[in-house]
Formats: sequence, structure tokens, C-alpha cells
Amino acid sequence: MTEDRRRPRGWRWWTGGVLKGLVGALFVFLALFPLAWMIIAGFKAKTEVLETPFQFFPEVWHWENYARILSDPTFLRTLGWTFLGTVLFTALSLAVNSMAAYAFARLEFPFKRTLWVTVITTMFIPGMTILLTSFIVVTKLHMLDTLAVLVLPGAASAASIFFIRQFYLNIPRSLEEAAELDGCGAGKIFIRLFLPLSKAPFVVMGITAFLAYWNSYVWPIMTMASPDKYVMQQYLATFRSERSSELGILMAGSAMAAAPVIIMFLVFQKQIIGNIKMAGLK
Repeated sequence: MTEDRRRPRGWRWWTGGVLKGLVGALFVFLALFPLAWMIIAGFKAKTEVLETPFQFFPEVWHWENYARILSDPTFLRTLGWTFLGTVLFTALSLAVNSMAAYAFARLEFPFKRTLWVTVITTMFIPGMTILLTSFIVVTKLHMLDTLAVLVLPGAASAASIFFIRQFYLNIPRSLEEAAELDGCGAGKIFIRLFLPLSKAPFVVMGITAFLAYWNSYVWPIMTMASPDKYVMQQYLATFRSERSSELGILMAGSAMAAAPVIIMFLVFQKQIIGNIKMAGLK
């Protein structure tokens, strides 16, 4: 074994490493090119965005495109409104799904197995198939054109419940038994023991909920009618239809709309990679 390790690595090993690097670089380029083009297009004149032949960089950098979109009170109001809804939706989603996951992982109650099968079954129902039914329900509840109609209906998620439950099942029962000896009930055990240990699944499910709300379009279009309550994707769609000639400003607005998502990934990238590795080991 020692002699094999000391042998110089052959050309096949080096060729394989180079090929892997090239393939990885190609995937990174394909993934980042649309984002880079959108950001750069925000500096172009309105006639340069779709001009032929294609030019990646503008001939003249129009910094005023970003200045105009950032000085637009409608854009800033929409950005704040969308961010508020995203925070509320993410917090409510984590709270509801973590409590449900704890109940299915640790508590015993009648028809538990039947309810769990029912919850899992909903994962296989496409969301588009229940849009009309959901719209009728929120209409009957007088929730149209309110923040509640964007936050409440999608807060509970079978996928999130399943993911967090699997994490809770791996928490040693000895910790729970020690808490019971100290006089803690189910509620205190969940708050004092399970929640502090839930950082890993909360990061993954929190990002999932954040993206689901931030990028939502079909449901807001159906339920929100007031322009001052539009979410970001509605604003961009309306901008594109009403001011289609100002493509440079539209690209700048799209880049600014994507900024919170990019920042979130940069902040939590270590946790995301760690959770992917943890899931792979399991």
C-alpha cells in the first residue's frame, strides 16, 4: 500500500481532474450567466437589451437605470410590502410545521397513523389542481385583497412537516426523558429542547418558504386587486406590460428584486451545504 501511494500519479488521473474541473466550470457558467446578464442589462439603454448582434456589455453604462428604479416610490413600497409578507409567511410556516412535526414525531394521539398518511398524501397533489377550490374558500372567508390571503393559505406544508419530523426522530429520547424528570411537559420540551436544536432544518425550510413567497405570482394575481398591495412579481409583470419599452429599467428592477434572495444564500451558504452533506450521510 505504501509503495502504491508513493507512485507518481499518471496522466489519466490528471486528465480526469482537468475534465471534472472543466465540467464544473461549465455548470457554474451556465447557472450564473442569466443572473450576470440581467444585472449587466440593467446598465444598458432600452434599445441595447435585445439588440442584435448580442453584446454582453453595454457601449455606454447607464447608471441612472438603477437610480430611477430605486427612486420609484411604487417599487420601494412593493419591495417593503413583499418583504413584510415574506417574513410573516416564513415565521408562520416554521412555527406551524415544526409544531406539527413534533406532534407526529413524539406525541401519541388517536388516528395518528391515519392523519400522517393523509398529510403525506397531500405532497402528491399538484398545487395548480386546488387553486380554484382555494380561491372559493378565501372568497367565502372575505380574505381577498388582504395580507392574510397571501400568508395563511400556504403556511402549512406537508413537505416541511415531513422534513422536520425526520430530523426530530433522530433526536435522542434520553434528552427528552431527562427533561421529563425535571418536570417539563410536552410544550416545554418542544420550546426548550426541540426548538434550540432545530437550526439545521429551520434554515432549509425557512429558505424554501422565503423563496415560495418571494417568487409567488399566480396566487397573488388571483387574490390581490389593489395596485398598492401588489407583491414583487406582480409589480414586475405590470411594469413589463405598461412600460415595455424601458427594458433597461425593467432589468434593473429585476436585479434589485433578486438581491434579497442572493444575499440570503450568501449568508446561509455554509448551513445549506452542511445540511446537504448531513442528508447525504444519512
